[in-house]
Amino acid sequence: MSTTALDTDALPRTPWNGNAGENELEHWSSIARTVADALAVDALARDAANQDPFSEVGLLRDSGLLNLLVPAEFGGAGGHWESAFAAVRIIAAADGSIAQLLAYHYANQSSIAFYADPATQGEWFARSAAEGWLWGDSVNPVDPDLSLTAVDGGYRLNGLKRFSTGSSVGDVIVINAAVSGGEKDGKIIAFVLERTREGLELLGDWDHLGQRLSASGSVKYHDVLVAPEDVLGEITPDPIVTLLTPGLQLAFGNFYLGIAEGALAAGRRILLERKNTWFLSAAGSYAQDPVFQRTIGELKARTAAVGALAEKLNRRFDTEVGRAGALDASQRGAVAVAIAELKVVATEVALEVANRVFEVTGASSTKNDVGLDLFWRNVRTHSLHDPVDYKKIEVGEYFLHGTNAPLSLYT
Repeated sequence: MSTTALDTDALPRTPWNGNAGENELEHWSSIARTVADALAVDALARDAANQDPFSEVGLLRDSGLLNLLVPAEFGGAGGHWESAFAAVRIIAAADGSIAQLLAYHYANQSSIAFYADPATQGEWFARSAAEGWLWGDSVNPVDPDLSLTAVDGGYRLNGLKRFSTGSSVGDVIVINAAVSGGEKDGKIIAFVLERTREGLELLGDWDHLGQRLSASGSVKYHDVLVAPEDVLGEITPDPIVTLLTPGLQLAFGNFYLGIAEGALAAGRRILLERKNTWFLSAAGSYAQDPVFQRTIGELKARTAAVGALAEKLNRRFDTEVGRAGALDASQRGAVAVAIAELKVVATEVALEVANRVFEVTGASSTKNDVGLDLFWRNVRTHSLHDPVDYKKIEVGEYFLHGTNAPLSLYT
């Protein structure tokens, strides 16, 4: 890719501004519901097959969701983060794996704005939109650093990264690594490689309890050439650059919420279909029994509360990202803690709902072909991404002392 800017005015540090209107939100929510309905038809069968979700990615591409956040002047839909988060939430109610793919895609694709020089952002966005790229990543912070060595013509990349979401189906993969040698020695840069790049080996080893179609296997790099035109830019501690991490955490909160809503919807359907009632009950059916109404009512109320918080933060994120280079550390820190609050309650409520919904659906709902367990397996798997107890500490430390956790790819 050439690093020559398009013939247009340079973008600000981030291209998003303003907030989504009612029509925009309804437009993308409607599209997401259509995608979710299609995914729901065979979600359990696809989960059991555990195949790379190329057809599911095609569904996302054909719907236009992959280009939602791409500015209109570069061939995208010119949408807002609030609409993107809403789409993730809706799709998660049907298929948590594909919601994760979409959430990570939005974060990875937006690396263009957070890391690239404004003069080159336009070409990156335009090419992504024109070619319909799904963006995967290979940035797992808990793995040892990759080896990225400066050589004539660019860099050579070696090493292994686990938990590389979207890597096996992504058209491109975002990678972060520290440079050894050359003029950028010691700097951490973000760069983009196509999935088929010579020396890039997809190990296909993702075989976990849940999120089975998130294409999150390991990637091994064998002396891969990284050319200058593959580089997005340097990862700095600037507040707007590091806002990407809270944005991804906010996406997590939304798809945990969506999974909870999906479990509730499935539980409601099963409860309404249950015949007769418990022998000690005077009610005419299980759905009319106050014991079961109380349980599902409690779960519904808690989920609704998380939903209200998520919607507030989804809108706020557009405001914060719209500050672009003017965003300061205190503003960034405040929104990061607010998102951590959502992460705490979304995790705990989603786990509770996906677990306790069985209390109203009965023993027959544990049959494998019912698939009610898929919601719990998905949220249990991804909610281990980073320990929620440390999010509680983040919230508590900020509340008590006004201090933020150190910057990282988790905070």
